[in-house]
Amino acid sequence: MSFRMPLAGWRRESIISARMNRSSHDDTIAALATAPGPAGLAVIRISGPESLALADRVFRCAGLKPSERPTHTVVAGHVVAGHDVLDEALLLIMRAPRSYTREDVVEIQCHGGLIASRRVLRCVLAAGARPAEPGEFTCRAFLNGRLDLVQAEAVNDLIRARSDRAAQAAVEQLEGRLSVRFNEIYDALIGLAADVAAALDFPDDELPPPVMADVLQRSDRVKKDLLALMATWDEGHCLRDGLLVVIAGRPNVGKSTLMNTLLGKNRSIVSEIPGTTRDTIEESLVLDGIQLVLVDTAGLRDSSCPIEREGVRRARQKLEKADLYLYIVDASQPQHPDDIKILQNLPSGQCLVVGNKTDLGNKFELPADNNMPYVELSLLYNIDLESLINKIKTFISSKLTMGHGSFVAISERHRDLLFKAFEQIVKSNELLKEGSEEVLVLAAGHLREAAEIIGMVTGKEYHDELLKSVFSKFCVGK
Repeated sequence: MSFRMPLAGWRRESIISARMNRSSHDDTIAALATAPGPAGLAVIRISGPESLALADRVFRCAGLKPSERPTHTVVAGHVVAGHDVLDEALLLIMRAPRSYTREDVVEIQCHGGLIASRRVLRCVLAAGARPAEPGEFTCRAFLNGRLDLVQAEAVNDLIRARSDRAAQAAVEQLEGRLSVRFNEIYDALIGLAADVAAALDFPDDELPPPVMADVLQRSDRVKKDLLALMATWDEGHCLRDGLLVVIAGRPNVGKSTLMNTLLGKNRSIVSEIPGTTRDTIEESLVLDGIQLVLVDTAGLRDSSCPIEREGVRRARQKLEKADLYLYIVDASQPQHPDDIKILQNLPSGQCLVVGNKTDLGNKFELPADNNMPYVELSLLYNIDLESLINKIKTFISSKLTMGHGSFVAISERHRDLLFKAFEQIVKSNELLKEGSEEVLVLAAGHLREAAEIIGMVTGKEYHDELLKSVFSKFCVGK
């Protein structure tokens, strides 16, 4: 009984099938591409087959109509609704395929503000355009082959970047450097699947032994490449979401004062009364080019007050998720049993112990078996604050290795798919070591599955739910 499953033509058919699903859109979409609100300018973006005809209907200018002008032309004129002039504006014409979406695109630069831009957009929609969905312009760029899915995600990362280093990482990804890594893995898996399929054409007693050894060796290299990429997720998380820095400690040790001092403003209420902070307070701070999400928390202690107990519960929840803990103690007092107990449960590599109130004395000492970094300071007089900031910068540097060269960092979606592909390769390797015809068929199937999963990372393979999950995170107009 034969278990052979020919793979010839599989790669071509799967990619052609995907391309056929990328059917051209027969409607024209429009949206405000700039943030709403008071501004000097607003941009209304229009994309689709009727973009130029629609521009003829809503834009009045001297000379040739918009549809008669060449691509990448800027025209001065007025947006009109019938005989009514709505605004003075500039019109940008970008004919397919030399546009963001590779469709005919028209952009109207009108005056900013809530009312002016809204009037122009309503006029465009009334002339025949459909309101664009979140990320629909970038989705069309993907479907029309201008960007792959990894690059499309980089567009959103760049828009949402809150630090220079996050923006630089997004630019690296938009340029395709991460895509190259995924494509190399995809091609390697396709080659492995093809070679295993070819091995099925050899009789069991004629298969050259080096063939399977070579396949296993190449498969191990792919596994190492996957592990190397998965190892960048932590950096990607920090760049995209920021480092979650939780300020914790017993009541009245200076947590809120530290929060305000780092931010340079009075964000948290400071009081001599213990237990003032009842809820978590979050603010963002960019330090050394990286966004930090600072969280001030309720003092950690047992309390009979239900509100304070809830605050302590929320503080402990944040501690479980933190990338870095700033645990504050009163340096003017000896060790408190609660501090020692809490510090024993915090990861040493993620915790900085801050001894505050050194202006009142210095009696606190870390236990001999505790190797956490310890910084002494006085927040009241800003004494040695720079030492703490330098410690935080050192921690940031240890988490991020991004330099001036090529840099890639995967997202959570990428990591999940890479892990699934890794599992398929592990299963394939286990079967390949057996070497019988029956298991070779199964091994080829696992390699094919791994390739399809990697294809979903870049969009070589995709389905509607995948596109929805990616582009629903975009803003309208991009």
